[in-house]
Order: sequence, then structure tokens, then C-alpha cells
Amino acid sequence: MVTGEIRANEAGVSRWWRVVGGLLMNLALGSLYAWSVFVAPLEKRFGWKRADTSMVYTIAVMVFALSFVLDGRIQDKCGPLFCSLIGGILVSLGFFLCAYTTSLSYLIICFGVIGGLGNGFGYSTPIPVMAKWFPDKRGLAVGLAVGGYGAGSAIFGPLANLKLIPAYGLPATFQILGGIFFVMTMVGAFLLRNPPAGYKPAAWSPAAASKSAATTYEFSPAEVLRTPTFYLMWVGYALGCSAGQMVISQLVPFAKSVGIAAAALSTMTLIVAASGNAAGRILSGWMSDKVGRINVLRIMIGISMVAMPLLYAWGSNIALLYTLVVIVYWCYGTQLSVNGAATADFWGTKNAGINYGMLFTAWGVAGILGPQIGAKLYDKYHNYQAAFYSAAVLAAVALLCELLARRPAHQPRQVASPTARAATA
Repeated sequence: MVTGEIRANEAGVSRWWRVVGGLLMNLALGSLYAWSVFVAPLEKRFGWKRADTSMVYTIAVMVFALSFVLDGRIQDKCGPLFCSLIGGILVSLGFFLCAYTTSLSYLIICFGVIGGLGNGFGYSTPIPVMAKWFPDKRGLAVGLAVGGYGAGSAIFGPLANLKLIPAYGLPATFQILGGIFFVMTMVGAFLLRNPPAGYKPAAWSPAAASKSAATTYEFSPAEVLRTPTFYLMWVGYALGCSAGQMVISQLVPFAKSVGIAAAALSTMTLIVAASGNAAGRILSGWMSDKVGRINVLRIMIGISMVAMPLLYAWGSNIALLYTLVVIVYWCYGTQLSVNGAATADFWGTKNAGINYGMLFTAWGVAGILGPQIGAKLYDKYHNYQAAFYSAAVLAAVALLCELLARRPAHQPRQVASPTARAATA
């Protein structure tokens, strides 16, 4: 055995159990994407406007993204278990407390702040853990783990919309979901562990010529911020996700606005969307192992640019609506998995938590732009045409950024130690 190399059968339980842990964690956290099923009941119960309910989701996204930088640093220093436990507790508590909502401010604190912090802590762990356990299948493993985030709304959205809310009411639904999420996240947290130092999969060696080959240099956060690639990818990430975020926050109301009024059909739209989101994270992650991270991002953002206007134009046809929703969400989900894998490839795994946290703030900006564009333009024009066309323009700018982005070709220049300088003098 090569010194410092630990084979898979010496690293404890199968590494695929780590994927299961990440999947359970993200299925619960992904309930954030089911927000649209709570919009109509909340507006009916309290008389709020669409911009009010959209603000709750926006705050949750902002807190999630901003806390992710700190959470990523904590994960790098303290390991995944601590962050996972905190994340699971906060998300579950946030949902449970939503049952006692009497004002918009209270709901923002429970769902937006507490739930957003829980998402930040919980989501900060699976991607670095998968990146370390799966250097040979990084895109696929990250995609499988974060695919749960996209699939969560396909499970809990219909459960809430068709079963829990009609049978038990909105407050009890929040409590029931909070209990379910607590169990799922606690199990997931104890499955998420980093591999031993020096771990490599059995019979695997890095392929230097691979399009997804990882760097051998561990970039510090400061060094990452000195690479032009970071800023191009950040802007591409922010604008590319804005289209998906807008549809996520407004999907059920949009479906109703084009004549899909029945609860079952609206919920089916949500299931179709979540399926596209999850599939994009998993299959695009797998594709990026084969053809390269940036190449996949370019392809999917380009497709999204075309699909967004078509979604509005053809949305009244159920078959075309579902097809385009899958495409838009596939492109959106791609960015959440491939950017995570690209961060580990481009800048190393040692500081992957905080390095991806810095890049992930772009998703928080998308969470502001997307939902607010959708809500405000809808309130002004009473349709989504201007919003969907604006999203296409944002996707076009994102595509340009990704076309200009390049894998960091050289490690940062290092200052030689005094001993080394004396030896070469």
C-alpha cells in the first residue's frame, strides 16, 4: 500500500452511506422550495399580498446564502457532524414555530431567519463531504447528495398541499413537517463524516488529462478571491439561478394564472418541477465528470435562456408547460451541483466549505432577484410575461460569464521561506 493512502475497505462503512446521509439532510432542507404551496393559504388567512409572501421566501434565501460562508468555515474547522446537527435542529424548529404565526414579521423570523440559518448549517456539510469521499466520481456524488434538495419539494409540497393542509389546517401542517424534518436530519447528520486523512478509493489514481481533474494545490479563501475565475463564476451563478428562483417561488400561482386551477394539477406542476430540479443536479453532475464542469454549465444556462420565454408563451398547454418546467428546473439544478463540484476541483477540498460558501452567496443574490422580479412585475402587469423575458436576459449575461471563465491554470505564487532563500542564494 502506498504510504498515506487509505483504501475504501479500511475507511469504515461504505462511502455510499455518506451519500444517503447527504440525501436525507437535503430532502428535509429542500422543503424551502415547497414554499409556493403555502402562499395561497397564507394570503387567504391573513390578507397578505403576493409581494409580502414572496418576501418571506426571499429573506430565507438571503439568510441561507449569507450564513453559508460562516457555516462553511465552521464545517472546515469542526467537521460535518456539528454543522449538520445545528442545521437540522434549526430547520425543524423554524417549521414548528411557523404554526403560531400571527404576523408577517413573526413568519419572517421563523421561516426566513431560523429556517434560513438551518439551511445554511445543514447544506454546508454534504458537498465538502462528498467531494472528499468521491474524488473519482465527484460530480455524480455531489449531484446525488444535493439532488435531495431538489426532490424535497416533490415529496413535501404535495403532502402539504393535498393531504395535510386540507385535513389538519395550516398550523398543524407546519408542526407535522417540523417533526418529520427533525427525524430525517438527525439520521442524516450522523451519517455525514469526513474520510480519514489520505483517503483514496481503491484502485483509483488521478487522471491528469481528465476534463474534471482536480487541482493538487489547496487554495485559501484569500487566494480564491484573487482568481478572475471566481468572479466570472459568481456572476454566472447569480444570474443563471435567478430564472429558476423566480419560477420556484411563483410556480403554483403561475400555473393557476394560465388556467391550471385544480389543486391536483397545480401540485403535479410542483412535482414535475422538483423532478427536473433533482434530475439536473444528479445527471448534470454525472455529465460534468465526463465533459467538464464549465462546459456543462455553459450548455445548461444557454438552454435556460431559450426556455424561459417559451415557458410563458406555451405555458397554457399542460404538456408543453410540464416539458418546459422540467427543462428550466433541470438547468437550475445543474448549477447547484456542478458549481459545488467545480469549487472542489478548481480550488481544492481542504477549504471547500468556505470556498464554496463564498461562491454560494451568488445563489443568495439570485434568491433576491428572481422572486422579487416575479412578484413585483406580476403585481404591476398581472401576468408573468415581463418577468420571464427579463429572466432570459439575465441568463444570457450568465452564459457570457461562463464562456469567459477558465479553470485556474496555475497555483498562486508562493513566497519562499528564509531557509529556502538562503539555500538558493
